[in-house]
Amino acid sequence: MKPATRKKRPLKRRSAKAPAKSGAKQNLHPTLFQYRYRFVVVALCAVFLAIVGRAAYIQVISPDRLIYEGDMRSLRTQTREVQRGLITDRNGEMLAVSVPAEAIWADPKILNEKNSFADSRRWQALAEVVGEDAAELAARLKAHPKRRFVYLKRQVTPALARYVRELKIAGIGLKPESRRYYPAGEITAQLVGITNIDDKGLEGLERQYDDWLTGSASKRRVRKSRDGKVVENLSVIEEGENPNDLRLSIDMRLQSLAYEELKRATEYHMASSGSIVILDVATSEVLAMVNTPSYNPNQRAGMQSFAMRNRAITDTFEPGSTIKPLVVATALSEGATTPDEVINTSPGWKRIGGSVVRDTRNFGKLDITHVLLKSSNMGTSNLALRMEIETLLDSYARFGIGEYSGINLPGESTGVLSRRHRWSDFERATLSFGYGLSATPLQLARVYAILGNGGRRNPVSILKLRPDQMPAAEQAVPEWVADEVVRMLSGITGPEGTAKRAHIDGYTVAGKTGTSRKAVAGGYGDDYVTYFAGLAPAERPRLAISVVINDPKGEQYYGGTVAAPVFAKVMAGALQMLNVAPITEQERAGNLVARRGGANDRSR
Repeated sequence: MKPATRKKRPLKRRSAKAPAKSGAKQNLHPTLFQYRYRFVVVALCAVFLAIVGRAAYIQVISPDRLIYEGDMRSLRTQTREVQRGLITDRNGEMLAVSVPAEAIWADPKILNEKNSFADSRRWQALAEVVGEDAAELAARLKAHPKRRFVYLKRQVTPALARYVRELKIAGIGLKPESRRYYPAGEITAQLVGITNIDDKGLEGLERQYDDWLTGSASKRRVRKSRDGKVVENLSVIEEGENPNDLRLSIDMRLQSLAYEELKRATEYHMASSGSIVILDVATSEVLAMVNTPSYNPNQRAGMQSFAMRNRAITDTFEPGSTIKPLVVATALSEGATTPDEVINTSPGWKRIGGSVVRDTRNFGKLDITHVLLKSSNMGTSNLALRMEIETLLDSYARFGIGEYSGINLPGESTGVLSRRHRWSDFERATLSFGYGLSATPLQLARVYAILGNGGRRNPVSILKLRPDQMPAAEQAVPEWVADEVVRMLSGITGPEGTAKRAHIDGYTVAGKTGTSRKAVAGGYGDDYVTYFAGLAPAERPRLAISVVINDPKGEQYYGGTVAAPVFAKVMAGALQMLNVAPITEQERAGNLVARRGGANDRSR
């Protein structure tokens, strides 16, 4: 039996338009879902509108808060510091100048966050620069971990600052500043003074003219980037003012000469202190003002207050015999004597009101010139007792005793010139030879400058004056009186004078020695102050100098042996430095004769 066979179906022709089977590739078109599309569009528009609205709110409606926050992070006030002005002598030589320096500071917060203490070698190097123990320095900065600024050391040199910068310790920074430097050191220390670490004047001219020398810093508002760089200058908050320089009347050549001689003399005589003042006779400008002991203003460690005092204007002493020329000048002005009068000083002492006035010996009969040359207490007492006490006191005041000199320096003393209603005859007598009043070395120099200037008194100036700045002079005594007193004093270095060691070859010195005991409780002790004050050349005075040496030790304590040699060396050197020509014999004789003749004419 044959198996059944399957019948084949006839194939059908597929139409071209018939769809392909499921296994064939189909060309499908996407279907757009409208609700989804609308949702996305609305969402995007809402977000965009929210952003625009928020931006508009922040920038237009309420911008203040973010502006404030931004400004807090970027706006800064930048200060442009100015260096302090220069102080120079009359010839432009520097006496005080500001030099660049830097301050080392720390940010304790960053130091602790960065653990900058871990690098012991770098930290030890920094501690050595700062001058502290490394462990103590670290403990001090760790004690306040939230502080942002602490000074470690100020006014370090650029070399040390560069060394610290190369250590690259996180939290340690450098800040530029300036340091005051004094090229003349101890020679001008008390006069120029010093500043503190913030460049503010503390003493001397630095203090008196602090505002003039400082000026003011300019301030401007800037915008800074995150790394501290200025990206925009916004406005000027305050216009700065440039500092001013100060030109003194001091001549540094004379200042150095005077200091060298004064220091040598005070050391040789083991004196407690000393002062020298040099004045220009015509203008009363201070050409030199020195004191011992002194100090180095560039080395602040170990400074002592007594060495910082400008003794030439602060310390007062009884002037002793250096005041006697004023008694003679007053007597001549008032007609109480004449240049040719002879006074009998025998027997060399006199009892006045229960006390005794005496000379060193019996000088016998002396004319007025020899009363000064021999420094006779008897002679000047005789003249003083002829005049009213107010007349003598007024004359002292006209010469600047008991008054400010006009130098305009801090700490100046006026001295003591009593104005009592009652004076005993003995007090009037002692007033004529320099007891019962006191004066500064500057006042003493001024007295002789007035005499050398024909009796005309100018204010003392520590600043260099221009010709148009010269003030009108006041007449303290008639010109002929001043000239006559200078003529009398011209023999002080001669055989009959008390200051042979003040002689200067080629120049005539007119001056006066002085030696006074220092007052103690209940009277006078055994300590002395020695003086020499004078001017040169006597024929045409150029310089007036006062030398005061306080409490010399040893056997020599008289003005003629202690102070006069110092005067001679300083005056001789100063005249040579200023190119003052020596006086010829013909000029010397002619000038003295002219003065003597004028005095005789007026005294008749």
